[in-house]
Amino acid sequence: MDKKQSRLRRGRQTRIKIAELKVNRLAVHRTNLHIYATVIGPDAQVLASASTLEAEVRKELSGQTGAGGNVAAATLVGKRVAEKALKAGITEVAFDRSGFRYHGRIKAVAEAAREAGLKF
Repeated sequence: MDKKQSRLRRGRQTRIKIAELKVNRLAVHRTNLHIYATVIGPDAQVLASASTLEAEVRKELSGQTGAGGNVAAATLVGKRVAEKALKAGITEVAFDRSGFRYHGRIKAVAEAAREAGLKF
């Protein structure tokens, strides 16, 4: 079993439990260059999303080295996805880290979303 398969296996049980609870989930995905955060409803519909690929985020991060793949970028994405979710009327979510360790950029997204007003 390679690294990606192990991560997907770890993330599968979380998604099963969240689907069982029928709540909105904040799904986070990261690559070496970017980080993506999406609020997904119980019916698998995307309700809000943010990533380091958005023009506004890229403009704020311009001039920094490794602009999309660092903790500062992850904090900004977490704050933006929380603001968009609150604007859509979503206050509570379940955190889906997609099998990634709760550390570094994943932790930064979660803490920024909590500070911006999301409860999980």
